[in-house]
Amino acid sequence: MFWTQIRYHGAIHLHTIDLWLDPRASREWAFVSHAHSDHIAAHRAVILSEGTHRFMRARRTLPDEATILPFGKTRAVRGVNVTLYPAGHILGSAQLLVEVNDQRLLYSGDFKLQPNSAAETIEIPHADVLVMETTFGHRRYTFPPRAEVVAQMADWCRKTLEEGLTPVLLAYSLGKTQEVLTELAGRGFHFLLHDAAYQMTQLAEELGVSFPAHERWSPGWGEGCVVVCPPHLRKWLLPRVPACRTAIVSGWAVDPSARYRYGADAAFCLSDHADYPDLLAYVERVQPSRVLTVHGYASEFAAELRRLGYQANALDKPDQLELF
Repeated sequence: MFWTQIRYHGAIHLHTIDLWLDPRASREWAFVSHAHSDHIAAHRAVILSEGTHRFMRARRTLPDEATILPFGKTRAVRGVNVTLYPAGHILGSAQLLVEVNDQRLLYSGDFKLQPNSAAETIEIPHADVLVMETTFGHRRYTFPPRAEVVAQMADWCRKTLEEGLTPVLLAYSLGKTQEVLTELAGRGFHFLLHDAAYQMTQLAEELGVSFPAHERWSPGWGEGCVVVCPPHLRKWLLPRVPACRTAIVSGWAVDPSARYRYGADAAFCLSDHADYPDLLAYVERVQPSRVLTVHGYASEFAAELRRLGYQANALDKPDQLELF
């Protein structure tokens, strides 16, 4: 019997085949679902997509050995059949399907069901066991329509500029910056990107995504432009930008307190994760017999799945589960 143990020790470990899923510590063999900094490490050997490999290389976090797979192509790696499917989270993000002896396990990684203008469209295979992230796995996290959020964000930028101030959008350098640019394209804005965001955007262009005109931001520059900067650099950036207003761009903006928590003047709920309704829809499309949840509201979401008739458990504690 293939699947005997799935363990969680800071990351998910498929014990039988000794494969780690998105571990933050260096491991012998790991799957890296995408290149956000909290999902990468210098492993000895990895399975990943071409886009993730390129972003990891740009971030100077490379494995000793990389198995780079195109989406939708099954390959035997260390005696195990594996297939990557687009996750829709950021460019290059992938779900992992593992198949042995007619048993199929799908690991979602971070994913997004709604169209992401700066990432591949998600594709969802069927699986017997689903291991899924549940960042927004509480029913209060139902996101507003994307078009409505983008219109509000564009209007805020325009009004800020009309008042002689510089709008600063606080968005992660990889993923969110690129989505902001594509969503605000064609609205007459000139964009300046912090160096970290600029580098990731240049690489995304090399991978085939088109963006509106943008330049690298320099200290003291910003008048008449929309500036995009990673949230953690807000305090460093603000003294170096002319009179400005800031807005956080995040799924957490659905919380009324978000702008205060991030120290921003406004907040826009544009997320690269699935919200609560889409988490439920994802499970329905996978059609698993067993669901294991991890991250965010894992326990709450697993309880809701059990109420709906699924066999579901949270996997966010150091425990061991027997499967099949």
